[in-house]
Amino acid sequence: MKRLTLTALLAVTLLSGCSTTEEVVPDVPPSELYATAQQALQNGSWTTAIERLETLDSRYPFGAYSEQVQLDLIYAYYKNDDLALGEATIDRFNRLNPAHEKADWVLYMRGLTRMAQDRSFMHDLFNIDRHDRDPEPARKAFHDFKRLLERYPNSRYAADAQARMVFLKNRLADYELATTDFYIRRGAWVAAINRAQLIQDEFADTHAARESLKLMAKAYEELGLETPLDNTRQLMTLNPL
Repeated sequence: MKRLTLTALLAVTLLSGCSTTEEVVPDVPPSELYATAQQALQNGSWTTAIERLETLDSRYPFGAYSEQVQLDLIYAYYKNDDLALGEATIDRFNRLNPAHEKADWVLYMRGLTRMAQDRSFMHDLFNIDRHDRDPEPARKAFHDFKRLLERYPNSRYAADAQARMVFLKNRLADYELATTDFYIRRGAWVAAINRAQLIQDEFADTHAARESLKLMAKAYEELGLETPLDNTRQLMTLNPL
């Protein structure tokens, strides 16, 4: 009986220890809760800011701070690398506020969030350039920034969006170049030519487009196609690396 009692006490102790691992946000007025969230944002304490903002969002979903809380959450999620939550919050905000005065910023943040999804912790940690990884997040980010420029050409975020589009275009071109090289190494000459032509059509002003000419020439040479090979060599002369 004593052993059973000690076991039960130990279980209660362990459960009590587990229950204190997550901070419970006190029940305070929304103005005070929002003030602490803003202070955490200013200090770069993203986890604390997110806790306060999520609490506000759940306790007062239609309160005076509702729209700003969601905007702050979009930013805090991005800074904290909670990218899926950030994108979900952006979708929710757009549904509820289709013509908001900060719609350009929200679209800009969607681009940043998707651009961040294109990298990984391991790539950052070891400084690895894996341009052959799936570029779908980069492609979506490119379209977000393009849409921003089309809808809000005078936005304060337009210049930065345009600069990011240049980076993303090179990222997408490098992926296509890696795919072309993959086909070359496996002797898939026609597939390599088609991919190289895609690079030159869609990403003509990139380094990858000039690199792809070498691979295209290799494929034409292997196929014994002299005329397109000569044309490609001329293009290589006109577009040196």
